[in-house]
Amino acid sequence: MATPKYKRVLLKISGEALAGDKKRGYDFDVVGSVCDAIKECVKMGVQVGVVVGGGNFWRGLKDGAENMQRVRADHMGMLATVMNALAVSDVLEQKGVDVRVQTAIEMRGVAEPYVRAEAVRHLEAGRVVIFGCGTGNPYFSTDTAAALRAVEIDADVILLAKNIDGVYSADPLKDPAAVKYDRISYEEVLAKRLQVMDSTATSLSMDNNVPVLVFALKDPQNIVRAVMGETIGTVVGEQ
Repeated sequence: MATPKYKRVLLKISGEALAGDKKRGYDFDVVGSVCDAIKECVKMGVQVGVVVGGGNFWRGLKDGAENMQRVRADHMGMLATVMNALAVSDVLEQKGVDVRVQTAIEMRGVAEPYVRAEAVRHLEAGRVVIFGCGTGNPYFSTDTAAALRAVEIDADVILLAKNIDGVYSADPLKDPAAVKYDRISYEEVLAKRLQVMDSTATSLSMDNNVPVLVFALKDPQNIVRAVMGETIGTVVGEQ
């Protein structure tokens, strides 16, 4: 069996991806395929942390807009990530994967509180750890939560699974001349305001030298390919 390139990864999955073509809620065929890929990584000895967004239920800034106070809207978004974390953990457990859910906002009835040392202990024991509630603070995205947790658990890479197959010079859906990058620096992403992650997440990854691999989740096996070091998507890293 080939050796994985990475020993410990932080996988970020958008909530919208879990909904598939339904746009809202869950497409359990999609969730199942994602969990199959995660299970395959675990079987190869890769330690997997996961951050899931909440956009299939609620996006604080977008859905709250001018109708709600921003902090409360963001708190609702954090709760949406917990629902997704529980859904993914349940499907993983059905597939025989040992998993723990940890939340940045304490809710002991449904999940463990996030404690860095406990998260690392779970990872070293071969358990998947799913981090809910983002950073636990309003005004921060789940992309920033992914970067923060990756730094905290000493992940080798952030696997950013999106609805697009990499980083482009412009929106490829709007600009047919958009060019896909195989590799790009953090500085370029920030300077060109490319929509990879928000600027806070990009800066945090840059300051701590955690590379980000952006790839399409349309084929969940891309998660396994990414872990194995195959050339897919776009790598965001040092110059």
